[in-house]
Amino acid sequence: MPAPTALKSNVQENDNISSIENSGSYNSALTESGDAIPEDLIIDVQTTMPITLTKHDNKTTAEFLIDEEGRPQFSGDQNAMKKVVSERRAVSVPPHRFTPLKNTWTKVYYPLVDHLKLQVKMDIKKKRVLLRTSRQTTDKSAIQKGDDFLKAFMLGFDIDDATALLRLDDLYIESFEIKDIKTLHGDHLSRAIGRIAGKDGKMKFSIENATRTRVVLAETKIHILGGFKNIKMARESVVSLILGKPPSKIYGNLRIVSSRMKERF
Repeated sequence: MPAPTALKSNVQENDNISSIENSGSYNSALTESGDAIPEDLIIDVQTTMPITLTKHDNKTTAEFLIDEEGRPQFSGDQNAMKKVVSERRAVSVPPHRFTPLKNTWTKVYYPLVDHLKLQVKMDIKKKRVLLRTSRQTTDKSAIQKGDDFLKAFMLGFDIDDATALLRLDDLYIESFEIKDIKTLHGDHLSRAIGRIAGKDGKMKFSIENATRTRVVLAETKIHILGGFKNIKMARESVVSLILGKPPSKIYGNLRIVSSRMKERF
């Protein structure tokens, strides 16, 4: 008769293990018995999520432009070029400025087309210049700058002085009439205009050089182009001449103004 030793105990342990596996509490039974299972071997099949393998979006570097030094040049963002709403402007041409516009037409349309990216057309029948934004126009204020440029030329300013309105943002035009300062008629009005202009335009040039502005005398109208403070100084000199102040005192004031301008800059 065989001795009931290890064989019976092994059989009982195997029966217990099989019963635990069938009941689904194998892991808990082992932990209760003190035999810990490594965490990397415990996998709960019901809670695992399926892994979806996606193909890598393999955009080759052939799409990138490479410069001479080997650095990639990426294409610009399409949204960087902001769309400008289509606008149109019409600037009428006075009769006395039609011939100067015709002679300097190449200098007039070049900054509008090349710098501001506008479309320009001359309407000969109605005597006006038409402006329109294009697809290449990126500056929202381009149509307004072009309108100011043409109006400055129509007022009588030189083409180079009018072009400064496109390059600088702090330039303005102020216009007023002599009758706004003092009511003058006949010879009194002519003498006031003569005092502003001076002999051979000497007084007008002195005002322009001292205040760094540009002055246009169009009969009884006066137009001043320049910065805000510069226009104020030039207007004070012109008003003093209209009111009858001697030109010698105006020259003295202009010397003081020019010396202050030099110290400032």
